[in-house]
Amino acid sequence: MHRVSPVFLLAALVVGICHADDLPRSTPEAQGIAAADLVALVDALDAHGDAASADGVHSVMLVRHGHVVAEGWWAPYTAAHRHQLYSLSKSFTATAVGIAAAEGRLSADDTVLGFFPDEAPAEPSANLRAMRVTDLLRMATGQQTEPPRKEGTGWIRQFLAHPVPFKPGTHFLYNTAATYMQSAVVQKATGLTLLDYLGPRLFAPLAIEGATWEESPEGISTGGFGLSIRTGDIASFGQLLLDRGQWRGRQLVPAEWIDAATSRQVANGSNPDSDWDQGYGYQFWRCRHGAFRGDGAFGQFCVVLPQEDAVVAITAGTRDMQGILTILWRHLLPALRAAPLPPDDAGNARLRERLAALAVPRPGAGAPPAALVGKTFRFPDNAAGIESLRLEPTRGEGDAAAHLVLASAGGEQRIPLGTDRFVASSVAWGGKPPEPAAVALGREGEECVVRICFVETPYVTTLRLRPDGTGVRLSGGTNVGFSPTKFPDLVGTSTTE
Repeated sequence: MHRVSPVFLLAALVVGICHADDLPRSTPEAQGIAAADLVALVDALDAHGDAASADGVHSVMLVRHGHVVAEGWWAPYTAAHRHQLYSLSKSFTATAVGIAAAEGRLSADDTVLGFFPDEAPAEPSANLRAMRVTDLLRMATGQQTEPPRKEGTGWIRQFLAHPVPFKPGTHFLYNTAATYMQSAVVQKATGLTLLDYLGPRLFAPLAIEGATWEESPEGISTGGFGLSIRTGDIASFGQLLLDRGQWRGRQLVPAEWIDAATSRQVANGSNPDSDWDQGYGYQFWRCRHGAFRGDGAFGQFCVVLPQEDAVVAITAGTRDMQGILTILWRHLLPALRAAPLPPDDAGNARLRERLAALAVPRPGAGAPPAALVGKTFRFPDNAAGIESLRLEPTRGEGDAAAHLVLASAGGEQRIPLGTDRFVASSVAWGGKPPEPAAVALGREGEECVVRICFVETPYVTTLRLRPDGTGVRLSGGTNVGFSPTKFPDLVGTSTTE
């Protein structure tokens, strides 16, 4: 379940700003970067991934010396869209712990069991009794496997019941349940969810509006995932980290906490070429080249480069997260000069044009095969829950060139399709409630292709329809996922002649 804090509803009424973030803008040259170098960076990011499945980057924002010097969104993603952060949420959770510690609500040295006596096992082990909040922060709880989060049992109780075979602080294990426990600790200590606690203390000062955070069945912000904010909000958070917790003359987070959180607190590998083996802080990863970052599944990044006084915010839907970081090291690092450069109006015009042209790959041009238009195709029982579909010509409704009428157990939905653009819509898929989406239609060979961008998530679904006798063969998949991304082929039978 998602929640929106009331503080954001009020802020949306009283705060008037030009951008979704509160950062000033500048030409790249004024901040020591050539526009041509940023064009090359954007080209590399645009080429990253797989166009056939729409695996790729969704947005990028670069901040140098406190100024945004480049920002772009791959249409239909926009600056106004929130984006699921997945594990980048963890860095915000740790920041909440730091603020609560500064307010005297808790200490990083507090034992975890001390907050939850009612959920503790009858005979807690010595290692569980020794586990501290700082062990949660460092992903060094002493657990060998991540505790489950099963329905019907509280997540706190499941965490505390899980074996702790190692002495806390000695064994790194990437552990989303440990981040949930940090959220639970903050809520226990303050009486507020993470979303409500961070609202006036972090989000409102940074002009982060409309944030949502999923909650557990216990009514606790999920902590390790579930936060959705805009690209500009990620950039503002990165600038706060770069400035050691200070924002517009206010110390929002203690500098000492930021220093500790972004330093190497525990070893997590030894591969010098991997940005996942450089050490782990308090819910932050150390990177090569003296950088650190928060990150989330499928390419949600807040990368901070203290030596270069720079921040990079990225959202994406990609399988290759290391590839994105490698692009930054290859193209961005050499472009960051110590002194301003001469103005370059022509170069900046090219950069603006390049950023404005970014787009998720649309299907090829062309009308769908006539055999697929105006007919209803019914499908046997399937895991996707699709009962029937029909392609209808447009009735002059807005920008839609056609409609996909899709029936499932959740009912029938009529989805507008654009041929030369993505058309905004709301789409229910995979048994989930309707989500904001943008949809395009095209043709590739004998296939009709429908691409659905779920614009507040990393996910892009591609459906391929091919005539199959008097029926239709449906195939496709998603760009990314935690389970297989290719859909099993389905054959539908025409019921309309």
